[in-house]
Amino acid sequence: MLVTSGFSAIAYLRNEKIGLKIREHTLQKLPYLLIVGERENENQQVALRLLKGKDKGAMTLDAFVEILNAEMANYI
Repeated sequence: MLVTSGFSAIAYLRNEKIGLKIREHTLQKLPYLLIVGERENENQQVALRLLKGKDKGAMTLDAFVEILNAEMANYI
């Protein structure tokens, strides 16, 4: 859905612990991390973390796309 909405997205599906993946990608200074664990998958949500490590909690993917679109509107 992110790609079809015009955004870049990469899935990291390696068989590692989630904490390791979060730490590794936080160090890469990615602007957003969307985390999908068992709980998020069951609820059809994503957990959002921002670049500075701030946890924004769980939300639907549609809600996250709305956030991105609002931020893009501020830059235009």
